[in-house]
Order: sequence, then structure tokens, then C-alpha cells
Amino acid sequence: MEKFYQLKITLTETEPVIWRRFVVPSNISLDRLHDVIQAVMGWEDSHLHEFIFSAKRFTEMPEEMENGQEEGKFKLDSLIKRKGSKFAYLYDFGDDWEHEIVLENSNYSPEKLPMPIFCLEGEQACPPEDCGGVYGYMELLNILKDPTHEDYQDMFEWVNGEADISPDDVFSPEKFDGEEINNKLALYYRWSRDRYLSMFE
Repeated sequence: MEKFYQLKITLTETEPVIWRRFVVPSNISLDRLHDVIQAVMGWEDSHLHEFIFSAKRFTEMPEEMENGQEEGKFKLDSLIKRKGSKFAYLYDFGDDWEHEIVLENSNYSPEKLPMPIFCLEGEQACPPEDCGGVYGYMELLNILKDPTHEDYQDMFEWVNGEADISPDDVFSPEKFDGEEINNKLALYYRWSRDRYLSMFE
């Protein structure tokens, strides 16, 4: 019988805290888990990343052994099994976005879920890519709160684009759209193909 993990991912050092709670098959491969994390958080998969389980590191196509092991060859349940277990996910080695992931439930019952990967809930929007990490993002938010700031217009256009934009589409740090996230996951689940390992065994 297939098992499912309920995970909670938190973007560390953010205030208010940016987090998501989601479900994946326990035997999901780490390269697939990376894809799911990108979707549930709202990242654009534009940078390098790595997983850290205690002293073990896993990444995509490591050039040398010291860079970690190939993530696509390892399944999540071979690395963590117990409720409360934690591991890290680092995204963008320049901005240095560090995420803490906790296994909240090692035997989640998915009867009501429409698919094996699903975002249950979360809070706050994902920061824009390339905004300078946590401290750059905090500074960006401070500028966007103050239309009189000398950099307000430049930062507003950098985040939202220079063309006319509807009020509904303006970046809001409080926005969390679970439906949009699950639509992305549904497309991923439907169209993704096998890699090193089959999608879910």
C-alpha cells in the first residue's frame, strides 16, 4: 500500500513567516520533490539548489562528489521515516533562500485528495526571484509600503512590470493562492515523465 507524507516547509528568517503544508508520496524521488517545492512555494526554478539531510547533500547533476550526490537517484523515504524528522532545502546560492522541511505525518491518509501531490494550506506570498535574499526582500517590502520613497516607482515596476497592471495582479506579500498552486501541481503530475526513477513506484 502506498504511503504518503505530510510535510511543512518554512522559508527561514522571514517575518511574517512564509510556509506551506503539502502532501507527497513517501517514495517520491528528490528531483521530483524539488519540482513540487518550487510549485508550492512559488519559485521559478531559475537557480541551483540542494537538499541537506544531516551531513548528506543531494543536488542536480553534481560535477564532483564534494558537491553532493545525484538527487534523482534517491527517494525521500530512504532518508527520513519518523514523524518530526527535519531536513533543509537551499535554493539560489546567491540569495541563499534556506527552507526547513518537517515531516509532520508519516502515514497521511489521502482519501479526499484529487492527486498524490497536493498543497493543503500556507501563508504569505513567495518573494520575487533575485531580490537579494531575506534582507533584500524585507527592504523591498519597506519600500513598497511607502509611495513617497525615492525608489518606490523603480521597485514597483521591477516587481510588477512596467505595463499597466490591474490592482488584482499587483504583488501582495500576504497573498497565498492554494488553488493556483494545485493547478500547477495537477499539470505537473499529468505531463511529467520518468527520469532516473519512475515518478511514483
